[in-house]
Amino acid sequence: MRPTGSPASSPWRQRALVPVLVSLCMLVAIISSLGAPLIPTIAAVDHVSVSDAQWSLTVTMLVGAVATPTMGRLGDGPHRKKVILTGLGVVSVGSLLAALPLGFACLIVGRALQGVGMGLVPLAIATARDSVPPQRARSALSTLSLTTAAGVGIGYPVTGLLAQTLGMYAGFWFAVIATVLAFVAAALVLPKTPQRPAHPMDVPGALLLALGMGGLLFALTEGENWGWGSPRLLVLGAVSLLVLLGWALHGLRTAHPLVDLRLIRDRTVFAAHLTTMMGGIGMYLLISLVTRYVQTPSSAGYGLGASVVVTGLILVPFSVGSLAAGRVVRILVRAQTPVRLLPVSCLLSLAALLTFVFAHGHLWQIFVTMTLAGLGVGMNFSVTPGLVVASVPAHETGSAMSFNQVVKYIGYSAGSALSAVILQAATSPGQGFPPESGYRTAGLTGCAVWAATAVIGYVLIRTGLRSGTRVGDTRPAAADMSAESEGLVPGAGTPR
Repeated sequence: MRPTGSPASSPWRQRALVPVLVSLCMLVAIISSLGAPLIPTIAAVDHVSVSDAQWSLTVTMLVGAVATPTMGRLGDGPHRKKVILTGLGVVSVGSLLAALPLGFACLIVGRALQGVGMGLVPLAIATARDSVPPQRARSALSTLSLTTAAGVGIGYPVTGLLAQTLGMYAGFWFAVIATVLAFVAAALVLPKTPQRPAHPMDVPGALLLALGMGGLLFALTEGENWGWGSPRLLVLGAVSLLVLLGWALHGLRTAHPLVDLRLIRDRTVFAAHLTTMMGGIGMYLLISLVTRYVQTPSSAGYGLGASVVVTGLILVPFSVGSLAAGRVVRILVRAQTPVRLLPVSCLLSLAALLTFVFAHGHLWQIFVTMTLAGLGVGMNFSVTPGLVVASVPAHETGSAMSFNQVVKYIGYSAGSALSAVILQAATSPGQGFPPESGYRTAGLTGCAVWAATAVIGYVLIRTGLRSGTRVGDTRPAAADMSAESEGLVPGAGTPR
């Protein structure tokens, strides 16, 4: 039972909990996307190259990939609220540093501190599992995950509009105000964490994951500048993979690892992580292609010559499609096992890329493409949290969802890098723009990724059902979560 007098026992706090958690996830998504539309402006204002300005986005992703699993493990103990508030405090300091005109170095430090905020998403999901009433748990988990996709579509146009009307630093001042408000709301509304034993922090695992993930993401983001066949890039990638292998072996031999990889043996969890990573690849591959294509001047023989503001607005249909997918999923799960929707989400994303490949000459066609992409990615991100949460013990929720976020960040970086590799390979020496055929090749490559993911997901689901395993049936998950939290069902939520 929840302790009497805790914040969660107040009716108004119970009503406000889900909106506050959603605002946290939306804030993280918007802040993480702040750097992308501003890269050319940052390069001009701070007198650095575009490749150096790219670090305003890269450093946030790097820090987020390292901070997320660490915060997830800390949040699985008795101090989750403190971890959330500390994370928001760090983000507010980072936003202030980025907002002050103190030079490029200060901006990068601020963006690095903002990356800590990415670890708030799995903690918000873990809080929803523990504290949201059973009848609202499924929709709350779905909405929280959807905001990570919908927020990107909101962050781009907001950033572009603020930069065009009020200057480069306006977006970061917006982040300062939003983070401070989120801190106050979280301090007032977040409930106390259920009493669970505190386990020692897996410091060696955290260091190995930080080095491996940092090196891998650094290689993906710097590949275009160094050259994808350069020796130093290949060495860095190989060493990073070896470090990650060492991290995995260490985790399998540790009683309380940073991320319990043994849970991934569950077919549902594996399918959820796989499609999440592929969803990240497909999402950022398409976003990178579309934003670059629409800003290409028509003098190149193609392109729409759109401004930064218009480029941001084309992502609004993506957010709308993501939010609509959440409502569709809530209807479909009444009759279908949720895990069956994973291949469907892949097919919708495949349709989005096919639309872009064969119809991209007009702005309205781009809107259709992004709406379909939002439906596909939104369905994926709407289903996966429930699948993971229903398949792991309650005390592993923060860690498991943190790993899900990490593979998503890997997908984001890989998708962005993949689009850059293909377009760079298609560009002739001395030419400023790739031929239009380069976009077609990149789009078809993305189609192949989605088709393969749909087939693998279908095989995993079908094999699990044939073996008699209860694969991804989260319809009773809310009841299981409630029973476990009240101590009525020993072992509810254990891996199946």
